[in-house]
Amino acid sequence: MRHLFTHRLYRVYSGTANALKTPHSLVKKSSVPAAKNQKTLAAFFTKKAPSASASVPKDPDPASPTELPKKCVQSVPSKTHLLTPAPSSDAIDEDDEELIIPRRSRSKHNGLISPPAIDQEGPLSVELPILGSSPPRRSKKAVVYAESSSTDVDSDDAGAKTVKEPRRRLVKRRKIKHESEDDFEAPILDGEDEVNEGMITPFMFCTVINGEKEDFIVPDDSEDEEAVSYKRKKPSNKRATQGLSKSSRNPLEEVSVNISPHNSSGEDLEGCARVKLAARCYDQSAAIQHHPVVEPSKQHSSKKGNVKEEVRRSWLATILDAERHPVDHPDYDPRTVYVPPQDMADLTPFEKQYWEIKKNLWDTIVFFKKGKFYELYEHDATIGNQLFDLKLTDRVNMRMVGVPESTLQQWSNQFIAKGYKVAVVDQKETALGKEMRERESFGKKEEKIIKRELSHILTCGTLVDGNMLPDDMATYCVAIKESLVDDQIVFGIAMVDAATSQFSIAQFTDDVDLTKFETFVAQTRPQELILEKSCISTKAMRILKNNTSLTTLWHMFKPEKEFWTADRAVQEINAGEYFTGKMENEWPSVLQQAKEQETAMSAFGALLQHLRVLKLDADLISLGNFQSYNPIRKASNLVLDGQTLINLEVFANTYDGGADGTLFQLLNHCVTPFGKRLFKQWICHPLADAKKINARLDAVEALNADTATKDRFTGCLAKMPDLERLISRIHAKSCKVSDFVKVLDGFEQIDYTMQVLGQIGDGQGLLGQLVSSMPDIQDILEEWKTKFDYDKARREDLIVPTKGKVAHFDESQDTIKKIEKQLNDILIRTRKDLKSNKIEFRNNGKEIYQLEVPISVKGVPKDWNQMSATKAVKRYYFPELKRLVRDLEEALESHGQLVRDLNRYFFAEFDEHYEIWKTAIELVARLDCLMSLAKASSSLGEPACRPIFVDEERSVLEFEELRHPCMLSNNMDFIPNDVRLGGDIANINVLTGANAAGKSTILRMASPVFIRLTTTNSLQTCIAVIMAQIGCYVPCSYARLNPVDRVMSRLGANDNIFAAQSTFFVELSETKKILAEATPRSLVILDELGRGTSSYDGVAVAEAVLHHIASHIGCIGFFATHYHSLAEEFKDHPEIRNKRMRILVDKENRKITPLYKLEDGIAEGSFGMHCASMCGIPEHVVVRAEQAATAWEHTSRLKESLEQAREGCYIPLGLQSDVASLLSDNTEMDVRGLEVLRLAIEAL
Repeated sequence: MRHLFTHRLYRVYSGTANALKTPHSLVKKSSVPAAKNQKTLAAFFTKKAPSASASVPKDPDPASPTELPKKCVQSVPSKTHLLTPAPSSDAIDEDDEELIIPRRSRSKHNGLISPPAIDQEGPLSVELPILGSSPPRRSKKAVVYAESSSTDVDSDDAGAKTVKEPRRRLVKRRKIKHESEDDFEAPILDGEDEVNEGMITPFMFCTVINGEKEDFIVPDDSEDEEAVSYKRKKPSNKRATQGLSKSSRNPLEEVSVNISPHNSSGEDLEGCARVKLAARCYDQSAAIQHHPVVEPSKQHSSKKGNVKEEVRRSWLATILDAERHPVDHPDYDPRTVYVPPQDMADLTPFEKQYWEIKKNLWDTIVFFKKGKFYELYEHDATIGNQLFDLKLTDRVNMRMVGVPESTLQQWSNQFIAKGYKVAVVDQKETALGKEMRERESFGKKEEKIIKRELSHILTCGTLVDGNMLPDDMATYCVAIKESLVDDQIVFGIAMVDAATSQFSIAQFTDDVDLTKFETFVAQTRPQELILEKSCISTKAMRILKNNTSLTTLWHMFKPEKEFWTADRAVQEINAGEYFTGKMENEWPSVLQQAKEQETAMSAFGALLQHLRVLKLDADLISLGNFQSYNPIRKASNLVLDGQTLINLEVFANTYDGGADGTLFQLLNHCVTPFGKRLFKQWICHPLADAKKINARLDAVEALNADTATKDRFTGCLAKMPDLERLISRIHAKSCKVSDFVKVLDGFEQIDYTMQVLGQIGDGQGLLGQLVSSMPDIQDILEEWKTKFDYDKARREDLIVPTKGKVAHFDESQDTIKKIEKQLNDILIRTRKDLKSNKIEFRNNGKEIYQLEVPISVKGVPKDWNQMSATKAVKRYYFPELKRLVRDLEEALESHGQLVRDLNRYFFAEFDEHYEIWKTAIELVARLDCLMSLAKASSSLGEPACRPIFVDEERSVLEFEELRHPCMLSNNMDFIPNDVRLGGDIANINVLTGANAAGKSTILRMASPVFIRLTTTNSLQTCIAVIMAQIGCYVPCSYARLNPVDRVMSRLGANDNIFAAQSTFFVELSETKKILAEATPRSLVILDELGRGTSSYDGVAVAEAVLHHIASHIGCIGFFATHYHSLAEEFKDHPEIRNKRMRILVDKENRKITPLYKLEDGIAEGSFGMHCASMCGIPEHVVVRAEQAATAWEHTSRLKESLEQAREGCYIPLGLQSDVASLLSDNTEMDVRGLEVLRLAIEAL
């Protein structure tokens, strides 16, 4: 009977019927004639047709969504347009017509959908589930994302009864998988067209949600779909409510319809229904900030009854955090969700286990281990379905998607790339282990489900697995604290590269422009930031936003509660016992010093608190790998501040932010991952000590002289694993066995490589020092070869210790072999008793050692239990065999735990020599960096030379035939230039020239082939200085210089709208830093200063700045400008020399041809009109502009007035200013300023 109704609904859905009406064969004749054209839902549920049609009611009171007034059901149109089945994550078309259930109005007070008002009379109640706009597609039975049946299934996972599947019929048909807790079973009959009276088969309906139309929805019609079929049950006189409560669950909403066919007196009553709606809608925006997810509401079935279930998930309809703050509250914490204690108590043991973890990780995707799968539940499942189209199914009381455990890393990477955090909850025992635990703890109160614990949380800035990291570079998670101490800005920095367990701690006082802070951000580019809420300045936030990527993860910690104070941090370190057996005064030296730095220690406290939440604190901190960090090292290194790193495109180009065309890409030829990370630090901090620079250059020269040794070094270490990261994983005891063997092989390769390098030179110099400093690791490695079989560990990813090394491991293996021998004896005896050699053991899934007997064998004992069979064989267990199989399973389970313990034992033994391994890695990294410099030097082409460093009182910088190093060595079109600054000539070159003549154009790479572009001599010079002081050759025929202490640049035209800073404001801010920080040993680049304001103001500022750096600072550098009057003004200044870019001018056609050659002199003009004409500006516009420029151009008239003044006795304004300052009583002038003033007066 029910099957026919299901069949009829399917016909309606698929278009075989044009209207939904009661089949005539199913309705008994009534004494009261049915209403004409009656087509209501009541007709399906009544034994006799109703006497009148229903009328459309008004909307009920929104304040009482579950208590509805009694109205009649809406009448049905004569024809109904049917919908197409909607995919699982697609909404239903709004333009489709409404079928039966009337449109619902939205409740004003909570945004939920209000049910229609329907009259109701009579005692009979039928509850009908309704699907929403995103019904889940039914998955095939072959892939069930639940724990495997024999090893990992929770005993009372959610209280659902198991529906056994009978034998399949030969005729293939659709099967509907029911996952409700009650055992509802619908018949599947061949050729029957009967439906039980008063009974409706549960089906899936689509209702009106947010204005969408209704329709019938059926599962996908996939040929490969499997589901549980149902046993036929006899018609029952039970109320329809009992049958319909077992219907398949709906993820959107629940509608119950109460039907009253007739009263006790036998009178026919009007067919009426009561529709009860319980909508459960998640406020997804409250939980997920990164990506808006449209999540459907939910319906659940429960043993506890539908009334209880209606309010069971009410806390998911209105999201509150753990402190019960709503989403729009200023203190709302998106990391937590409030679960009422009474609701938590009503959950099943598995649900309680899940929500105990999930309630504190609301903004995190939680992968929950279930057997051989990791599963996502509830809103995590919806996110997985909508972002990656993972199959969404209902698992008892919770929506679920699952992925095989082998793909966990892949899917974790996918979610992390989308900006999510990922938590992994692992099983701490198998089902067999659970049984053994319960047996051993008989009588004690134990959990009745498999134990699971939060293993770790993955974020983009704390990834520890090298396979999940995008490249070999360090990935930093940084905690930043900003404070004001004695009216000075103080920053505390604590950061960690989690993959290597390398901590860096710093505290420094910064200027008002936050120069050091900006340099730190440019050097590290953090992937994850931890800030103190409401305690970070606007300027610091702007620097962070401008210099971090869009995928950077931001955390705002509450002061003191989460962002700990320094005292609290010290207490937590002591309480955590990270340095076992060490007192507070025996901490790592860097951490010991940080105790005296309150701001830095507070930042480390915040980082520690974050790592503790991620379950990474013990693994990382206990290694004790701490170092101090200083973004600007003035004493020993060339300073490259953040703005200079950006302007010179050292690590990222200005085109797309990538590495193409950068200095780091040009010079980085390292072959080891840890060498690449160290080489980046070398570029961030070039040397400033001529002795150390020359030592590196000597090593480079020696390596290039012996190319065979250099090639052998590269060949030996080219496939070196990332030992620095792997030894950190070994310390954490979370390393794979195969990776552990790779580490041992890697150190053997290092030992061999050191022997090769020992043949270079006489052991003197930097190379000899590094080779001789290598610790002796050969004896340790030889000892490890005797501990276990390397080859077997590589093949099976399993450590099997050599016989006699680990006694309890040998005993466990002997026990297993003994049981296996007993099983083999049983097999031999059975073959003899049954007289068949074809009898053998067979593993059937997880039922191992089943005795497989051919059908032809007779005399099988009656006490044998048949477990399975095929056409040819039957498989049996009998008591003795089953006992031995159980003993074997328990022995294997114990042995597996022993193997895991043994791995940790070997890892701990290896970690005892951590300092030796770390030292060896650091030395190899330094050698790799020297090899990289040698390769970079030899690949520059010709000309290239070793720079000569001198120690003279007056700064000097000389390059002959200098090329830009980022040009290909075979690019013959590039025009080299000579650069001379300081020494016996002027320190500053004032560079003038036409537009597009080569003053400010930066070389960029747009494809694998370099485009023919030009570069400024000033930028060439800066790059050449950095290369020279790293220890690399320079692309020129001759190079001579003093070590430069700082490279400072002011390039380009940029504003900062969000900080209300104009282009001119930004120019002056950067210039102010140069004037404050530059020294006589600095190299300064100023490009077109003053262009962001009027010509009068711009010329005045440019002239004053140029005079100050030339007369009073004494640094060397370039000053590029279009204010040609400046060149005239300082033509006779002793520290300024005029230079220009050579061009060819075609005045008739208004065209210029840059020759890109630097020469002495002042440019004739900027030739802006020529450039305008070349760019395609209309001719009449160019002509008019040229006339206006001739009449009004301010700087040209200044130049003419200066030339006229020089015919008399002209004293430059800068000279007048210095004389006035000298004569003033309040101003002191240094010796250098006096000497420059004297020379300037002589020049008059």
